[in-house]
Formats: sequence, C-alpha cells, structure tokens
Amino acid sequence: MIQSLRTWWQRQTGEDETPLDGDSPAFFLSFVVHLSLFLVLALLHNPRRDEKPNLLVSVPVETEDELKDIELPTTPVWSELPADDVGSNSANGDDVAQSLAPLVSELQSEISSPSELTPTDQSPTITINNVLEQSIGRNFDEMRVVRGAISGGETGADGAIDRLTQEILNSLEQRKTLVVWLFDSTASLRPQRLQIVERFERVYRELGVLEAASNPAFSRHDDKPLLTSIVAFGDKLQLLTKQPTDNLVEIKKAIDGIQDDGTGMERVFSAVYSTAEWYRRLRIPDEATREPERNVMIIAFTDEAGSDQDGLDKTVAICRRYEMPVYVIGVPAPFGQRETLIKWVDPDPKYDQTPQWGKVVQGPESLLSEKINLRFSGQREEEAPIDSGFGPYGLTRLCYETGGIYFAVHPNRNVNRAVSRGETSEYSAHLKHFFDPEVMRKYRPDYVSAKEYQSRVTANKARMALVEAARRSAVNQMDSPTTEFIKRNEADFANALTEAQKEAAKVEPRIDELYNVLKLGEGDREKESSLRWQAGFDLAMGRVLAVKARTEGYNQMLAAAKRGLKFKEEKSNTWLLAPADDFSNVDSKLEKMADRARMYLQRVVKEHPGTPWAMLAQRELNDQIGWRWTEKFTDLSPPPAAVAANNNNNAPPPSNDQKKMLQKPPPARPIPNL
Repeated sequence: MIQSLRTWWQRQTGEDETPLDGDSPAFFLSFVVHLSLFLVLALLHNPRRDEKPNLLVSVPVETEDELKDIELPTTPVWSELPADDVGSNSANGDDVAQSLAPLVSELQSEISSPSELTPTDQSPTITINNVLEQSIGRNFDEMRVVRGAISGGETGADGAIDRLTQEILNSLEQRKTLVVWLFDSTASLRPQRLQIVERFERVYRELGVLEAASNPAFSRHDDKPLLTSIVAFGDKLQLLTKQPTDNLVEIKKAIDGIQDDGTGMERVFSAVYSTAEWYRRLRIPDEATREPERNVMIIAFTDEAGSDQDGLDKTVAICRRYEMPVYVIGVPAPFGQRETLIKWVDPDPKYDQTPQWGKVVQGPESLLSEKINLRFSGQREEEAPIDSGFGPYGLTRLCYETGGIYFAVHPNRNVNRAVSRGETSEYSAHLKHFFDPEVMRKYRPDYVSAKEYQSRVTANKARMALVEAARRSAVNQMDSPTTEFIKRNEADFANALTEAQKEAAKVEPRIDELYNVLKLGEGDREKESSLRWQAGFDLAMGRVLAVKARTEGYNQMLAAAKRGLKFKEEKSNTWLLAPADDFSNVDSKLEKMADRARMYLQRVVKEHPGTPWAMLAQRELNDQIGWRWTEKFTDLSPPPAAVAANNNNNAPPPSNDQKKMLQKPPPARPIPNL
C-alpha cells in the first residue's frame, strides 16, 4: 500500500522523493494511533449531563502498615485532653460570631483555617472526636441544654429555678407539658419552700401561664399548654392538688399548706416513683397520632440524700421507660462522708435563737465511700466536711440517667477561701471548702447500677483495695502524743517512755491493717486510667504510709531513748521529741517508707490540683513525718507560795444586784428531726 502511494505521488508531482521516504511513515502512524487512543479515553470519562461530578476531598491518611480498622463506639467516651480546634476566632471576634454553650468560660480555643481541597484517590481516615463532655463558650446558650448534666452548684435556689424555667420552655416547644413539683416537708426545708413560693408568680408569668389561663382558646382543661401538680413528701406522700392545674392561686396555696413532717424521714425516691406511676398515662402514645399527650417533668426540692435509696433502681427504670426527666434542687454531698451538721435556728422568735447543730444525711457522692476516714495528726475532734463537687449519689444518678439536672445549692459557696462555722447560713450544712466545678467535671463518680459499679471495682485491684480500706476505717492517729520527758532519774524516765509507747501500740495494728489492704492493689495502680480512682488510691496510700512511718518512728525513737541518751549541755534535764523531715537513730526502712509516702502525696498535688484529694494530700505533707530528739532545761524548784493581801481596804458597799440582773432568756426547744 505504501508503494502504491509513493508511485501516485511521483506521477502527480514529477519528483522522485516522496513524504513517505525516511522516518515520515513511522511518525504518521504513531500520530494516528495516539490520537485515536486520546479520543477513546475522552469519551469514556465524559460524565453525562444529568449526573453531578464527584467531589474528591484531600484528607490525611495513614501509611499502609499503619491502617487500622475503625470501630465506632456504642457508648459515650470522654477524653481528658482539651480540644484545640473548637471555638470562634474570626477576624472581627464577637461582632461576627458568638461562642455559645451551656457552660460559660472566658477561655476559648482557636478554630483552624480551612486548607485547600485537592483531589485524591486515597480512602479517607475518619477521626471521631469524643473530647468534650459539655461544650464551653463565653455566652450561655439557653437553647442548647445538655441533658443529664450535673450542675456545678448554685448559691441559692433562685438560680436553679431560673434554669428550670428555661427547661420548661424547651419542653413546651415540643408539646404540652405537666410539671410536678415535689417538696420535702421536713422542717429544715421550710425557709426554702417560702422562697420558692415568692418566685412562683414571676416564673409562671415568664412561662406565659397567666396569659394562657385567661385565653378562651384554652378553655378546656386538656387544651392548656402547661399544667402543674404539687406533691409533699416526708415519711408519707401527699398529693396537694386534686388534679393538675394552671391556677397560680391554687398552686401557691398548696405549697403554703405543707405541714412540717417531724419524723425526719425523706422518701424522695418513693415520691418520684409514685409520681411517675400516677401520670404515666400521659406518656403512652396515642394510637392515631403515635404521640404522647404531654411531656412530664418531675422537679424535687430536698436537702438530704433520701431515706429510701433502696428504691433508686426501680425509680430510674420507670422514669426512663416513660421518658420523664427528673430535676433536683438539692445540696452538695460532703466529700467521702455520709453525714454533715446543719445549722438550725428555731423559726419561732418566741424561743431561743441560739444556733444548734443537727446531723443530716447528705452523702456520700459515690455509691460506696472511696475515701479512708483517717484523722490528721493532732486532730482531737472530727474535721469539718468539705464539698465533694457533686450531689448525693442516688439523687444525682437519678437526674443523670433520666436526662434531668441536679442543682447542688449552698448559700456559702466560695471556691477562693475556707468557710467558718460562724459564716454558715441558717438551715445549711457547714462545708469548709468548695471547689471549682470546671475542675471537678473530670472527677465525676460512676453513675451506674450497684451491679455495674461492683463490676468496675473488681476489674482493678487498686479500686478494690481503696473501697475495702474505706470500708474498714475510721482510724485515729495518735491524737496528742507525749513529746516532753523530764529526766529526774533513770527509772522515772524509762517508765515515762514506756507509757508513751502504749499510745502508739494502740494505733499501729489498725494502721497496719489499712496498709496491708492497700498494698494488695498497688500492682494495678499504673493500669488505672480514671482520674478519680487515681487520685483516691494515691491519697489513701500516701496518707496511710505517712501515718505508719510517723507512728512506728515515734515508737522506735522512744525505744532508742530507753537504751540511753546523753545530754550535750550539762544543765539540760528534759528531752523533747520534735517533728522532723527525717529520722535519726532508727531503722532505715522508715526513711524509705516516708519517701514512698511523699511520692504518693506529691503526685496527688501535682496531677490533681484544685481538687479535694490535692488539698488533703498537701495537708498531710505539711505534717512532718520524721522525729528528732532535742534537749532543754526545766526548772524543777517549787514555785513560791501565794500570799493573799487586801492592803487593809474596806469591803465596797453592796451594789444594787437587781439592776444588774440579766433578762431571763427565752425558752429553748430541742432541735427537731431534720
């Protein structure tokens, strides 16, 4: 074929040389082949006009040997690390965007600027961010309430009621709502009930109840958007509104009519359970609409942990089944303690107004105590409780699991300094220290069933040891050990040392018992990832080691003195045993024990600042662990006899005692059951 083309070209042009001579044929053939391939590929990759092109996004991927299967979590997981790329950091700051969240904080994170998008054919890696337990912003976002939240604390019920008003409004946006207010009828809560009645009119005006009550469109009882029921509970349960109502006068009258319950019983879980039973029909979906008739919110006011906590699980179950969130305006739980002392002043001015202190049950904050009950050195009386940062376990778990909120209210809340007994408000418990809610969020107790709690405890020996040690205490240190020994003669000196050793001998077995229990969990301590359990175990082990070293060191120092001590000064006749940072003339094992104690305590202070554990660890560190002997001179000569003298002065004339007599004080009544 090529020869024919060459002949045709020579005939037409008369020239011997043609374009097909040399390399030209190969070039021409290559050109045709490549052009054909290009056209075929173009037709294959041309999308149809009715289809949208795929958008390929470039994201970082791991290398082949680093790829791992991603398993999406089925339960919430929180990381303790801060999220760096959350917040608003636009060019014009707040003028462009506000940082909104249920928790308010001035600190904001920066948001990274978007990078250029480039196509890629690699499979993307999806990162699931579980860092934030609750979002934080510079402004409170009323429309974004975190369900199951635990309030960081209020100084009064007013702030809690304001938040509850917004919760009710949020519920009304979804459907008609019934709010059941449960009031503790014990005497200690009477002042708070009076405060709440004063605020009810404002709350219901903000909710639009007063306008709705006079609106003819809501003339039928079932059409009213918001209805209210009032329940009082103590030893028994009383439904104070015959049927749900929107009549504010009737509501306030019901609350005013609550009589003090003198039994001291607070069956709050029974009250919540019964309320859920009464109104569960409102939560059963209608066959036609497949929607329940109303939302039901349960709001309880109480200042104790509840006398019927054995009913917690079934109360949680029924409220979850019918989706009834429970809100509690209550009190902070004391750290690791069950009881606190409440300041009681007789409400009747005809009686003595001197404050009295009565015991109430307001804790602990966890299902079982996770804190050893060990007094500090030299402490004769029980130390004032401190805030745990959370409410009582049972009530807080009830709110947490039903999607409500626990409001820990205390009028003397101050995170900047200690609160004295005298500063404690009437009808409030004395808590000496409070802690920043933002810090304490990371140390939340395990709000789970007793069975699940036990399972989590037994999964780690350090947890098991801590719970068991907390169960076995309370243990006292040597309250005021004898530290001064006058050496009149060798026999008297030896007898005095022996008597002092007896005090240490009483304490040592109980301290050894706690140490042996905690030692069993020491091997699993490094496996523990929970900040709360880390702090709890380290504090317990550090304190027990410090007390053990201090007690055994005291005993050994006295034993060494029996073997003979020589005064450096000829005049000295008294030996003093003074606290020191180290030991002298005793077994070197005590030095190692003291060093281990400091290691644990210092780790608590360093890794858990601003928490109750760090405060107690620092206090233990402030008490020196070791001992040393010092000497001094004591004057043993008898003091001169006192001589009475009146300088021959005549007795003063009798005064009018009647004028100086104090007015008879008003009668005092015993403190009631609180």
